[in-house]
Amino acid sequence: MAVIHHTTLKPTKTELLARWLPTRPWYRGGPDPVLERSGGFRLDDPEGEVGIEFLVATDTTDPERTAYLVPLTYRGAPLEGAEHALVGTMEHGVLGPRWVYDGCHDPVLVTELLALIEGRARAMAQSVTDTPDHEVSRSYTGSPFAPDGRVPVPADDADGTRLPAPHDAILHVHRVLTPVAENPPPPARGALGQVATGWAGPDGSRPRAVLMTLRAA
Repeated sequence: MAVIHHTTLKPTKTELLARWLPTRPWYRGGPDPVLERSGGFRLDDPEGEVGIEFLVATDTTDPERTAYLVPLTYRGAPLEGAEHALVGTMEHGVLGPRWVYDGCHDPVLVTELLALIEGRARAMAQSVTDTPDHEVSRSYTGSPFAPDGRVPVPADDADGTRLPAPHDAILHVHRVLTPVAENPPPPARGALGQVATGWAGPDGSRPRAVLMTLRAA
């Protein structure tokens, strides 16, 4: 169980992401986004070592208020071989220095994300200790995952991030979120599984979107 510390972060998560997002091929805004934390959820690392968060960050400089999904991991030491995936470092008021990574490159996040899709892990509230997030929905219609020990290599392009998954499937992480009308969203045609949730929109609204879609390769 991850313990949520309500403390200071220097720099803040949105300050880190404001520098990092414009370097991504799927980013659609200008060079100086003004970001707000709009929502997301966490997953627990069974070993209790790595923080896992799926953060929804909204660019408020865009009249359309583009919402981005940013899976992040927080570590107390650098992740060997993941220098290219480092978003930045921050000072946590309780835990000290933290190395922040694009979670799609972190095997701990990928393992727990697949467990969430399959139904073996629970989505947890973003800012409350030991509290499930019941707004997150998931579905999966395939065979049970059998971890093979391989670390998938993600591929980024203008449409988001694609991750190889068990059973020769591809997990598409939708980095730019497109709101849908139905709650929960029905699985897309041909999809093996998906994860969806909502986030805070303008004027008290709560948009909802599919965050990840699992498809056969």
